[in-house]
Amino acid sequence: MHSPSQGTLRHIILCTVGSSGDVHPFVGLGRQLRRRGYRVTLVTAGYFRELAEKSDLEFVDTMPNADFRQMVSDPQIWHPMIGVRKVMDLAVRPNLEPIYRAIENLYTPGDSMVVASTLAFGARLAQEKFDTPLVTIHLSPALFRSAYEGPRLPKVTVHIGPPWLKRFKWFVADKFAIDPLIVPWLNPFRKQLGLQPARRIFKDWWHSPLSTIAMFPEWFAAKQPDWPEQLKLCSFPLYSEDGIAEPSEELKVFLRSGSKPIAFTPGSANLFGHDFFAAAVDACQRLGRRGLLLTRFPDQIPSNLPPSVKHFDFAPFRWLLPQTEMLVHHGGVGSMSQAMAAAIPQIIMPMAFDQVDNIYRVEKLGIGKGLQREKFKGAALASAISSLLDDSQLPKRIQQVAQQLAQEDGLAAACDEIENAWERYHRK
Repeated sequence: MHSPSQGTLRHIILCTVGSSGDVHPFVGLGRQLRRRGYRVTLVTAGYFRELAEKSDLEFVDTMPNADFRQMVSDPQIWHPMIGVRKVMDLAVRPNLEPIYRAIENLYTPGDSMVVASTLAFGARLAQEKFDTPLVTIHLSPALFRSAYEGPRLPKVTVHIGPPWLKRFKWFVADKFAIDPLIVPWLNPFRKQLGLQPARRIFKDWWHSPLSTIAMFPEWFAAKQPDWPEQLKLCSFPLYSEDGIAEPSEELKVFLRSGSKPIAFTPGSANLFGHDFFAAAVDACQRLGRRGLLLTRFPDQIPSNLPPSVKHFDFAPFRWLLPQTEMLVHHGGVGSMSQAMAAAIPQIIMPMAFDQVDNIYRVEKLGIGKGLQREKFKGAALASAISSLLDDSQLPKRIQQVAQQLAQEDGLAAACDEIENAWERYHRK
């Protein structure tokens, strides 16, 4: 390992693994860092090359031979229990060595640092091997376990019980469920690099000891006493291809042609939204309301849509959502926070990952509700929409949250912490 010498930060290497919901915050962060004068390289799957280059970011493709659509074509990705295993097999493991090698090639001691997402494990390996300054960024509070206020996760009850019982549950989960998914392929690569075996990957290892950033505010999920000491809470990274993707003229005309529509999206990487969209169309017809169906995979959309319901590939949420009445979505933290910022109610149909925890927090704030997947039918969805819109106190609660968010800039705060982490690295 090199001994850090004080230098001038010039190059920031952003590494991320996942779908648009995982990549958009890093593109937004990269754009902010470019405005501060840094050279920025985005290291991720080639599906996002065009977005990166339009954003004036250098780009390294970690999976040049992969077909993104094929990667997300396994329906078990969205299974509440099997989904994590699938993501590890399809995305995290294949990106492990490419991300590590990209950092090995790009990193220059004294002028470079690395900023990596939760699942960019190769960045943590590079930190251990080369002593690179690394900031880990987590987008969701569900990624932080606690013996106090812990996350609500699909089909498990790690948040229930006294502190000693919660710790025991996490220990059992690590030993018999989490580590067996990861260490059989992580530790052999570690051995090749001359690193000792790792264990309890989700407990401490995936947080950079130099700096870890949580991209959500304290009022949404308060920092717990047993969360990492090096953790800095910022606000949501409200970026959705703003300034890059332009809304179509057809969408602008649709928005002007009648009452505010309800927007529906099952997630940017979801190829299995047929039932979701069918329920959306049914609910709109039952209520006599206009609907806007959003997906870049149009084969999920019902044929013969009524004139009041239209499909569009994409539109920047910061621009679109203030012109809609409500957002119905899968529960991703990006969609959730964009609805908050737009001051509109939301209904969440959870499937896996952090989505159950996000519902809990949305309902706690009183700004939306969850509707379980097995109940997500036209009649039930129409009833949920009506009950929210009939709540006379809902607009006040939503406005309070939107006003709070308007006072925060999560991406700017994250940039500040990255610069502060660079200074701490050279003082250690």
